[in-house]
Amino acid sequence: MTNLTQSPAEVLEIGKKVEAGERINFDEAVTLMEKADLFDLGSLAHSIRMKKHPEPIVTYVIDRNINYSNICDCGCRFCAFYVAPGKDGGFVISREELGQKIQETIDLGGTQILMQGGHHPDLPLSFYEDMLAFIKDNYPVHIHAFSPPEVVYWSELNGISIKEVLQRLIKAGLASIPGGGAEILVDEVRSRIAPNKCNAAKWLEVMETAHNLGLRTTATMMFGHEEQPVDRIKHLFALREVQDRTGGFTAFIPWTFQPDNTNIPNARKMTSVEYLRMLAVSRIVLDNFDNVQVSWVTMGPKISQLALFYGGNDFGSTMIEENVVKAAGVSFRLSEAEIHNLIKKAGFMPKQRLMDYTLAENANG
Repeated sequence: MTNLTQSPAEVLEIGKKVEAGERINFDEAVTLMEKADLFDLGSLAHSIRMKKHPEPIVTYVIDRNINYSNICDCGCRFCAFYVAPGKDGGFVISREELGQKIQETIDLGGTQILMQGGHHPDLPLSFYEDMLAFIKDNYPVHIHAFSPPEVVYWSELNGISIKEVLQRLIKAGLASIPGGGAEILVDEVRSRIAPNKCNAAKWLEVMETAHNLGLRTTATMMFGHEEQPVDRIKHLFALREVQDRTGGFTAFIPWTFQPDNTNIPNARKMTSVEYLRMLAVSRIVLDNFDNVQVSWVTMGPKISQLALFYGGNDFGSTMIEENVVKAAGVSFRLSEAEIHNLIKKAGFMPKQRLMDYTLAENANG
């Protein structure tokens, strides 16, 4: 067995199951979270990662987060980015600015844009269709855009089904959906931190519907605010169940809540140890996910290097632009060259990828 020496006997038994390729259940996941030695947990997670990806490659993507608007009537307590409708500081991006941002991304070797905004009460679905069509007609870039809460909001605003919203967006140019708006997929938590946002079942319904329509998506978790550790495990099992049915998630991306400038100011920042434990447990529970992404945007470059030995196999995005986490007081920036250097120093080979995790044509290390 992989050097599991520091954990109690019940953890060692779970470790044997994991190493035999067996699936663990909810109670076993809770036991790992609560009782496993940190290094034992990392060893288990890394062994799974290496079985799934025997080549010592760590992938990354060159893209840009573009916020098409910050006007939002959702009022989530954890968000430092949004502006309520009618208040000063709200914007809707112009076609000219959007085009400039996309062209700059392409010029920097970017292959996709990640595009999200708020729940704007005055923009019809046709606004988003026209925006997608504008991009598709003018720029050779993968459009990884919107989030389940946005889709649910437009469904309700326009009086049509989630499936119809997605079909219209796909026809206009939508190519995949990021996992934003998941936070914690437990309604008791969601009702406190984001009472106006769609519930967990709706979030999952959007993703499953998207998968059934042929779209790939990512899944995320923002943890360390008002949830309990067991809620994080519930979140993982909700994702695992959908993935069992569809296989449509390309990756899981957990990150820690950043409390500055939010309406949850008393939340403490999660420690690096707590982040690494959560990352490792995620890799172990989500046995049907191929990829787990580390979060240098919230944890910084050094912890993200370490996270490559706790289950992570993807370094995420160069993040040419990022505004939401930045609004919460965190602003790490890395160039492609810096990402290459960090991955190499951790003992891996960097390779540029596309959204679906195939390597880019010019992928080099």
